[in-house]
Amino acid sequence: MSTVVFFPEGAFGPTNNCVGIGQVLQERGHRVVFVIEESFAGSLEAQEFEERLMRLGPPPEVEEEPGQFWKDFIRDTAPVFRKPTIEQLTEFIEPTWRALSDGARYVDERLREIFDDVQPDVIVEDNVVCFPAIHHSGRPWARIVSCNPLEVKDPEIPPVFSGYPAGDRTGWDEFRAAYLSAIADLHGEFAAFVEERGAAPLRDAEFIQESEWLSMTLYPREVDYARGVPLAPTWHRLDTCVRRSDATAELPEWIASGEGGLVYLSLGSLGSADVDLMKRLVDVLSRAPHRFVVSKGPQASEFELAENMWGEEFVPQPALLPLADVVITHGGNNTTTECFHFGRPMIALPLFWDQYDNAQRVAETGYGIRLATYEFEDGELLGAIDRLLTDEALRGRMAAIASRVQSTPGTVKAADLIERLARDRTPIVG
Repeated sequence: MSTVVFFPEGAFGPTNNCVGIGQVLQERGHRVVFVIEESFAGSLEAQEFEERLMRLGPPPEVEEEPGQFWKDFIRDTAPVFRKPTIEQLTEFIEPTWRALSDGARYVDERLREIFDDVQPDVIVEDNVVCFPAIHHSGRPWARIVSCNPLEVKDPEIPPVFSGYPAGDRTGWDEFRAAYLSAIADLHGEFAAFVEERGAAPLRDAEFIQESEWLSMTLYPREVDYARGVPLAPTWHRLDTCVRRSDATAELPEWIASGEGGLVYLSLGSLGSADVDLMKRLVDVLSRAPHRFVVSKGPQASEFELAENMWGEEFVPQPALLPLADVVITHGGNNTTTECFHFGRPMIALPLFWDQYDNAQRVAETGYGIRLATYEFEDGELLGAIDRLLTDEALRGRMAAIASRVQSTPGTVKAADLIERLARDRTPIVG
């Protein structure tokens, strides 16, 4: 039996991906420990995993909800989401990297205590910044990239966070230059900290290293990018990574079997905190001849749903997606890949980070429609739903992808790779 530590970013998407892999490892008899923020305390124990708690900043004066720091951060930064992605670089992207880097500094000693106590055979990190304590531990470690694969940069693919098309290089160089300028000072500071604490140097403008042991991307083969430089042989692709859930989707009868299509609306736990946007979506969709299931999110009490809708603060997404005909999403990587896993076409309304890249990729590969989140016309959204509901060719293509990825689950592939790393303690190639 091996001991595997999962260290996901403090958001539901990366945590849920790791849970899916952890479930497989646990069933095989391995000890699985999650290192999580204090606001998530108890949530992993409820799924029969061990927990070790840490903080990425000083404790607040009041009790926190899970991931509360990022909910507050997104709420306060929301006005920036109405700007072009190149203008978001200094007002959202750099502050986000700074918050993440500050967290890595704050938690380093606590992580060292945890790893010394748990004595893991493998550490699995699903984060976007380096935590030197992982390197200091001397243990084999695996990196999961549960963001759009543009985060693993290449000159022949669009710049990450841009939302620019792969088939048109207009603006690529300008965006890359603006990005480097925006993060230059912060990156220098963080790179110095990383080396001071005993981790490998950060190359170029990266905030995290490529693991020399094992790295995994999370994106279906059919929509992945054509790279100019192949990734190292220690990189492996998980097409999708969907956790097993015992939750069932118990819909009201008038939603489950009413007229029209069944549309699932979710802007994620962070995107749904934009109450004005949620209210506008409810208003527009109330005029559609379809039924809607809405993930209302943390501000659920701040808005009401229309008569053709049902929803709650949290809904069991893996149980709902197989029932939906179309999904309206913010384009988060978790929801995007889950839609491919279940063969559901998407309407993407991106807000921040890699959501623009996912929205663009879904649209340019023909698996959905990208709309301007704050500027779409009512008719655009309603028309997009109708087009996707009647596109039988698209439904067939997505069903084929779903059949393929479900036959080789990413959770099982990842568990196999991690198991090999724990056993052999050598880089996992091929």
